Amino acid sequence: MRTFKKLESVEIDGMGRFYKSKTLDEWYPSVTTITGWSKRAFFAEWRKDPNNAKKLDMAGRRGTLLHEMVECHLTDRPIPSADPDTNMMYQNIIPNLGKIGNIRAQEQPLCSDTLRMAGRFDCIADYDGVYSVIDFKTSDKPKKEDWIQNYFEQASAYALMWYEETGERVDQIVILISCADGNVQEFIKDPSDYYSPLRHSAADYWRENNYNTLQERVHEHLQATV
Repeated sequence: MRTFKKLESVEIDGMGRFYKSKTLDEWYPSVTTITGWSKRAFFAEWRKDPNNAKKLDMAGRRGTLLHEMVECHLTDRPIPSADPDTNMMYQNIIPNLGKIGNIRAQEQPLCSDTLRMAGRFDCIADYDGVYSVIDFKTSDKPKKEDWIQNYFEQASAYALMWYEETGERVDQIVILISCADGNVQEFIKDPSDYYSPLRHSAADYWRENNYNTLQERVHEHLQATV
């Protein structure tokens, strides 16, 4: 499997996560920061409810553990122990994991000086024999497709960055969502369908965030944390 140089990263409250370019002394927003920018106000308000904040924390821990279990499954390593709910979600997604083969890379960082974004993908492999970016998600219950357009944009961004990094073209994106209610959702899309929406999301982000000011803010944050 391929491995890539680790990217220096920083998380800034209210701004998101940023990664340092591998080739330039510049910082780029994460793919998820850009694709989730339009929803930031909604989630900021949603997190004000202590119960929602608690749910978000639990979901984050559950998602991290499931990702680890999936990665271990795909690399034939011992599966870490988990609480009953997370273990059930892992067991339910195993049939989908059986469709994955010829893994090129897992949990690796990608950075694009062209797109001015960076991030860490879950898996790039064949899915049912088709070259794919595969993203693993968790949810309390099934999601409507209209709710997760940012997931498709995110995976499509990784397809573009993968091509830029390796010269290899990804044919499809796959979003697998294991739900706490026992359902597993499988979404298979053509990444080229989301290149235009991704460009619009990036344009929206940069309309509200000056590039040079962003660089200054990141450097100020780093200096303040030394």
